Amino acid sequence: MGKTPVRMKAVVYALSPFQQKVMPGLWKDLPGKIHHKVSENWLSATLLLTPVIGTYSYAQYYKEKEKLEHRY
Repeated sequence: MGKTPVRMKAVVYALSPFQQKVMPGLWKDLPGKIHHKVSENWLSATLLLTPVIGTYSYAQYYKEKEKLEHRY
């Protein structure tokens, strides 16, 4: 059972320089979309970011306290 080569056509896609409106709906009403996403998910974002920011600030405080403690 030999393999026979199969001819394939190459397909090339290109945009016309006169039709550059690729995704116009993405940028339409962008501030309204951002406001909707923030107002819809503010509780989840707060519950996620509060422990992360709290842990980071505590670590910075502890590191600074250790640095000042061993100063003399």
